[in-house]
Amino acid sequence: MSAPTRRMWLARAAGLGALPLLALLGRRAAFAEAEPQVVKVTAQRFRYTPSEIRVKAGRPVVLEFTSVDFVHGFNMPDLSVRADLPPGVVTRVRLSPAKPGVYDFLCDNFCGDGHEEMHGRMVVEA
Repeated sequence: MSAPTRRMWLARAAGLGALPLLALLGRRAAFAEAEPQVVKVTAQRFRYTPSEIRVKAGRPVVLEFTSVDFVHGFNMPDLSVRADLPPGVVTRVRLSPAKPGVYDFLCDNFCGDGHEEMHGRMVVEA
């Protein structure tokens, strides 16, 4: 086998050996991008803290709610998401908003005078 032919075969073999490695690295990068954004939210008469949550469209989100004083509710009607938030328990709500926009959420368990002021919004950015 001539030297140019041998070099060509070696280059091809090296390239083929690198393909599985490149594929693995590509899968790891995609997995890292799919890691959910975790947002800690406190529910307390008569507010959510933070009351505005910013996320990226298409990225999974985990909202970790802790209620301080009451069984509050979390309701985001436009994304069909709802959960009860018992006090002293971390309640995780998973969602993956696909489209940019502003989505309102509110407490839907009556928690006393001021209940109607317990709301917030999720801003989904492109």
